[in-house]
Amino acid sequence: MSLRPHSLVDQLRTAVRGPVHAPGDPGFAVVHRPWNLAVAQDVPAVVEARDAEDVRAVLTLAARHRVPVAAQPTGHGASGRAAGAILLRTGRLDEITIDPHRRVARIGAGVLSGALQRAAAVHGLTGLPGSSPVVSVAGVVLGGGLSWFGRALGWAADSLLAAEVVTADGALRRVDPDSDPELLWALRGGGGDLAVLTALELRLHPAPAVVGGRMLWPAEHAREVAAAFEEITAAAPDQLTTWFSLLTPPGGAPLVALDAAYLGQEAEARELLAPADLLPAPLSDTRAPMSTAEMGTITGEPTDPTPGASRAELLGGVDAAALEALLAAPIAPLLTAQIRHLGGAFAHPSDSPHGPLLEPFVLYAFGLAPTPEAQEAVVRRQAELVAPLPLTGRAPLVFLDPSKRIEDALPPRSVARLRALKEHWDPADRVRGNVAISG
Repeated sequence: MSLRPHSLVDQLRTAVRGPVHAPGDPGFAVVHRPWNLAVAQDVPAVVEARDAEDVRAVLTLAARHRVPVAAQPTGHGASGRAAGAILLRTGRLDEITIDPHRRVARIGAGVLSGALQRAAAVHGLTGLPGSSPVVSVAGVVLGGGLSWFGRALGWAADSLLAAEVVTADGALRRVDPDSDPELLWALRGGGGDLAVLTALELRLHPAPAVVGGRMLWPAEHAREVAAAFEEITAAAPDQLTTWFSLLTPPGGAPLVALDAAYLGQEAEARELLAPADLLPAPLSDTRAPMSTAEMGTITGEPTDPTPGASRAELLGGVDAAALEALLAAPIAPLLTAQIRHLGGAFAHPSDSPHGPLLEPFVLYAFGLAPTPEAQEAVVRRQAELVAPLPLTGRAPLVFLDPSKRIEDALPPRSVARLRALKEHWDPADRVRGNVAISG
């Protein structure tokens, strides 16, 4: 007579094909951590799902044991809500199928932005990538998604055509405009608190020509660069996205940067960015025609796990006074304080929880936080930095820090609608996204 496995970990190892890791196992200290190493994740087990059936098995067992499940392809948006939950890694769900004629990609929930871009670029197409090539597309879409091409093409979530999910009861469902338009609406930027994504179908977009790159100066030219940024963004067509960044590299001198991406020809991009060419000679200038597969190289963001603290704020505008306030003192101990130009298609109608994004700019500030003392200093400097700026009191869901709630990102009507869906699909709160839908 065989004995049935009695512990949760034993049952997981019997039920799934992918690796299961428990505290004390070799490698557990690495596999359970999120990308942001400053976020603690005390979990009873980590499952690396190999397919949708593994995801179903995990959610079925979790319901039986009354244990929550937190899905993380990479953990970039980890907020601490995975504590006490089975940590479900979906990074192995990495299949990509491109239909160039329909301009549609079907991808697994673990596909990284850079991988989708490489696959789409072969066909002269693009997804809606942000600055990092190592974030998951699923995570970006669930958070709404601010892309280099968002001014021209809207939220990344607007391109979600259909999804395959496993709900809290362990059922695998296809979600599309015909089967469940309400759940599809929620998945377009409402967070990962309703169901676990296993696959997505995304609209791709033509990108026959792209220009991108970074201009970098010593921080002594910050005011001149800020004035050029104000001039460029005031006249920018929707095809042009420009970011203004203050930087304090570890151990290096402070810097200021203009980052740009343009859906179009190089001559047009050069003309639109001409105010930057009137500035003192930069330390470097990488602006050039590029493949859409190279979008992740523009800012050169770190790709390895890092302990840090971030803060984002939507801004009602950025004029000379706001820029002067930002430049009033060094940003240290922050590594970066960045203003991204929004507007354009972001402000168009959107069948998503956020809806139109009417604020024309967003500020993103990040600093290293290897110790509680360092984190306290970073958070304090972030508060000082944003205090004089024209804040609207909101932040994009994809950028919410762990101290914020869903109400800080989404309109009240959307929050109420999402909570009704949570009550319908997951009343026991078994599925844990980075941002809680329930109050």
